[in-house]
Amino acid sequence: MPRQAPYLAMADALRARLLSGEWDVGQRLPSRARLAEEYGVGRNVVQRAMDRLISDGLLEGRAGSGTYVRVPRERLRLVRSRHQERRGGAPFHAGTREPGRADAWDAHSQVRVPAPQAIAERLAISPGEPCVTTHYEFLAGGQPVQLSASWEPMALTDGTPIVLPERGPLAGQGVPARMRSIGVVIDTVVELPRPARATQEQANLLGIGVADLVLQIERTLYDADGRPVETADIVIPDVRRAVVYAFGAER
Repeated sequence: MPRQAPYLAMADALRARLLSGEWDVGQRLPSRARLAEEYGVGRNVVQRAMDRLISDGLLEGRAGSGTYVRVPRERLRLVRSRHQERRGGAPFHAGTREPGRADAWDAHSQVRVPAPQAIAERLAISPGEPCVTTHYEFLAGGQPVQLSASWEPMALTDGTPIVLPERGPLAGQGVPARMRSIGVVIDTVVELPRPARATQEQANLLGIGVADLVLQIERTLYDADGRPVETADIVIPDVRRAVVYAFGAER
C-alpha cells in the first residue's frame, strides 16, 4: 500500500490538534522551524502541510507575522439551477430560504472595451472588437460572496436599450431576459469550473486571504444558432460557499 506523503501526514496530525482545541481561535501557531523539529521533517514539509490547512479554512497566514488559527466561517450552499436561468435570473443564486443568500450586488460597466485574445476566442469575435464589460460584486448581508466579470460583444447590443446590463428597462433581469427583448434567445449555457487560488485583488474584494482556495467558473451563453452572446468569469470563495448544481432528470 502506498505510503502517505509526509506533508499530508503532518497536515492530518495538525488538523487533529486544531480540532481538539489545542490552540485557540486567533492564536499563533509555533514557528515552522519549531514544528519541523518537533515532527522531524524539513521546513518545506511544514509549509506544505500549513498550506493544506489554509486551503481547508482552518488556518490563515499573515504576512510577516506567522500562521494563526482561523475564525470558523459557516460554509453555505450556493445553488445553480437551470429553472432559475429559464426565468431570466442570475445563473448562480443561493436558495431563498437559506441564510446568507446573495441579496444585492454592485456593478460597474464599461463600453467599447477591446476584447482581449482569450475573451475574443470565447465570443468567436476578432481580438480588439469592442465589448461591454461589467464587473460585479455580489453581496449577502452587505458582505461580498461572489465576483463576476462579464463580456458582451457590442455588435449585438449597440444602439439597443439593453447595451448596459444594469441600466435601462431590464436592468438586473439577467442575460436571458435582456437578450430575449432584442430577439436573441439563449439556448445553451456552458460552464467550466476550475479550482484556483485568490489573487491579491480578489482577496481584497472578497475579504479572504491571498491564495485562499476559490472556485473559478468560466461561463458562456449561446443563442439558438450556437453564437456566443455573453461570457463571464465567476469567482466564489470556497471557504464560504459550496456550489451545488441542480438539474431536472431526463424523461
